[in-house]
Amino acid sequence: MSYAEQIKQYVLDEFLPGVGPEELEDDYDLRANGVIDSLGLLRVVTWLESTFEIPMEEVEIVEQDFTSITSISRFAELHSASGSSGTDYLGKAA
Repeated sequence: MSYAEQIKQYVLDEFLPGVGPEELEDDYDLRANGVIDSLGLLRVVTWLESTFEIPMEEVEIVEQDFTSITSISRFAELHSASGSSGTDYLGKAA
C-alpha cells in the first residue's frame, strides 16, 4: 500500500467515518474544509511519526504540509526513515 493510500485510509477512519476512498480526492483541502483542525493535526503528526518512523523532533512542521492527502504523502515520503531521498521539495540536496 502506498503512502497516499495509507494516509487516505487513516484520514477516512479517524476523521471521515462512513466516507469511501473514492469520495475523498487526494487534493481536497482537509484544513480549509474543517476535516483536520489543530488537535487533528497533532493526531496526524503522531500517527505519521509512528507509522512511517519520521523523527518529528528533527523535522520542521509547517501547516501547508498537512492540507491534503497529496501534501501529507509528500511530507511522509520525504521524511520517513524508509523513504527519505535526501532531497527537499525542490529536488535540492537536503
